[in-house]
Amino acid sequence: MVAQTQRDNQTWYRCEECGLLFDDRGDAKQHETNCDAEDPSYIQ
Repeated sequence: MVAQTQRDNQTWYRCEECGLLFDDRGDAKQHETNCDAEDPSYIQ
């Protein structure tokens, strides 16, 4: 499920599985369908 949050006077959408933030709800939903609930692989 995608959670909506306010940060820096902007609306962000957070993946509840891994916590990654998106500025577009559609991008967050697409990410969430493929999320493996681990830290994003590009953050090493």
